[in-house]
Amino acid sequence: MAIDSQFERKEEILIGKLDGRIDTINAEELQSQLDAEITAEDHALILDFEHVSYISSSGLRVVLRMAKKFNEPGKRFAVCSLSGPVRAILTMSGFNQLISIFESQSAAISDIKNG
Repeated sequence: MAIDSQFERKEEILIGKLDGRIDTINAEELQSQLDAEITAEDHALILDFEHVSYISSSGLRVVLRMAKKFNEPGKRFAVCSLSGPVRAILTMSGFNQLISIFESQSAAISDIKNG
């Protein structure tokens, strides 16, 4: 099953709204979608997981790649709107110690703009 992604820029922040399951079958497709959308001018990326029901280790690798890509001075990365199961996976894997996690897209935008 494909992962659907829609991208928009709000207040100079690239936001990827994801929909579906992120698993071994479609993680590389998601990586390709992100790589195609991100430009050199993008200094912040938020991945909105509101409609993501599951993430596998392959999906976690995509998140880690994005976190590394936006881990330079002047760049920011965050995820938001995690479902209970996705939040549990990120917590068990220790990703909650590596990346910024927010309850909502508006909270993530506010933190990035003020941070």
